[in-house]
Amino acid sequence: MPTDKIQTEPDSTDPHANDAAPYGGGDPYADYRAGDFPFTELVDLADRRLGAGVIAANDEFFAERENLLIREPSVFDPERFGHKGKIMDGWETRRRRGTDAQHPFPAPEDHDWAIVRLGTPGIIRGIVVDTAHFRGNYPQRVSVQATAVEGAPGPEELLADDVKWEELVPQTPVRGHAANGFEITGGRRYTHLRICQHPDGGIARLRVHGEVVPDPAWLAALGTIDLISILNGGMYEDASDRFYSSPAQIILPGTSRKMDDGWENRRRRVRDTNDWVRFRLPAQGAVRAVEIDTAYLKGNAAGWISLHGRDGESGEWSEIIPRTRLQPDTLHRFVLDTEAVVTHVRLDTYPDGGVARMRLHGSLTEAGAAELAGRYEESAA
Repeated sequence: MPTDKIQTEPDSTDPHANDAAPYGGGDPYADYRAGDFPFTELVDLADRRLGAGVIAANDEFFAERENLLIREPSVFDPERFGHKGKIMDGWETRRRRGTDAQHPFPAPEDHDWAIVRLGTPGIIRGIVVDTAHFRGNYPQRVSVQATAVEGAPGPEELLADDVKWEELVPQTPVRGHAANGFEITGGRRYTHLRICQHPDGGIARLRVHGEVVPDPAWLAALGTIDLISILNGGMYEDASDRFYSSPAQIILPGTSRKMDDGWENRRRRVRDTNDWVRFRLPAQGAVRAVEIDTAYLKGNAAGWISLHGRDGESGEWSEIIPRTRLQPDTLHRFVLDTEAVVTHVRLDTYPDGGVARMRLHGSLTEAGAAELAGRYEESAA
């Protein structure tokens, strides 16, 4: 996808300065203004694969709110029209109007909103409001609020007067046909987010990057859990290669559905080297069994793997699974003779190749549970 990586601040004085040029044919992404935001390496808390959803919106006349969380980039078909007008791949509201002919423009406080349930509660570090293909019909400004309401509240409960919404992004100008990024500071744990368009317009995609903070009481009730799952607070740290797909997908819930729904690296040509990926557990845990899945990876699965772990940032790496042959498109299960007490793991592939999913079955240690409980309480304060 060709993109313009130059990041310029949206103009807050001229309301049309942030417009993109009208579509002129050819590749609709040729003049898309992308952004290079470091927080996008973190998990997307609004990923549908984690259970996120857009549960309400005050208006979705032209395009449905659910489009906000589609994983793939927004598509544009210049010939596609429906009974209500141009069909856009995003969330688009109708044009707001004033009260009468003498006041045709909406009031300054008028706006549209959508409420997003995060797939898993966490600390928000950055938000991307993507206005791809909304060139002259994007919102003039956006704002974002967040709240923490446990359980499974509906829209009526979230909009009740006693629910406190905290402002993460004040009303801020955005650019059309662009990735608009907002870095978020603070360490609060949130469950829901509200994205507002001022006064109206269209947004193609919404990404909410951050760190999962699981409920320690829930993990304790489960007993044996997947210690590396994103849902339980596992986190991708680094990898030797991210050429075809993100290594972070290895610890997503569920099974992969296609070849790129996992980690696949390029073909390694330097002898006596190998690819690797490193993860951090939510806290110190005792691993008792491991699953390595190469689903949908048939001619490009890893040939062999090994797994190492360490306890603490400066701990020594020790072997959990020795170098072992893998089969393509197969779920592999390993029961450990001795539980491995670790905070980090490193999966090595030899010499290269893909892995769809990895599971580390076990439980938090007493020290790990206490550390996670402290972090949970601090983020809820």
